[in-house]
Amino acid sequence: MHFILELALVLQHQSTRSIQQEVDRAAKIVFALKAYSHQSQSDEKCLAKITDGIEVALTLYHNRLKQGIQVIRRYDSQLPEILCNPDELTQVWVNLIDNAIYAMGQQGTLEVGVKQQADRAIVEITDSGCGISLDMQAKIFEPFVTSKARGEGSGLGLDIVRQIIQKHNGEIQVRSQSGRTTFTVILPLSDVSDKSIPSPPLTAGNSIL
Repeated sequence: MHFILELALVLQHQSTRSIQQEVDRAAKIVFALKAYSHQSQSDEKCLAKITDGIEVALTLYHNRLKQGIQVIRRYDSQLPEILCNPDELTQVWVNLIDNAIYAMGQQGTLEVGVKQQADRAIVEITDSGCGISLDMQAKIFEPFVTSKARGEGSGLGLDIVRQIIQKHNGEIQVRSQSGRTTFTVILPLSDVSDKSIPSPPLTAGNSIL
């Protein structure tokens, strides 16, 4: 009798977790579709720290990351602020980190590197997942293309990411092999001596949530 009760509790937990996973998946697809069809046309930008938006994204996925994924941060503490739309860049980090977690499943290593290279900021997000085929790498930033299983994604996330990065006069690259995939985002640094540049709003990075 005790065994049956334990089994019932386990099954109930698994059922609840499955429902939550489906709700999360549906929410992400709806979010991607909304972002794709109502992409912000505002060119309003301000000075902001790249790492602030990355930390917002990591906080969003804290519960999934703590289940067995090690997060390694390599942040250049001397990196200056950049002129950007903080909310849009947070959307970039959310998409890239979500894809990395999906690729790794329940365990692995997520590396997030931020550094300065000449007049550019370089962000590298690396996962220890299954990797992306060369064929898929060639078209992965096209709309409605996804490496996820059928029903798992909208195929819009990386196209939205590409559009946002291009809007910021940057570029995004991917390189992958079995067990290691890295998405590299390259963004121009701002001239922080320009006093006409506005400071970030208090809610920067939060409207996406």
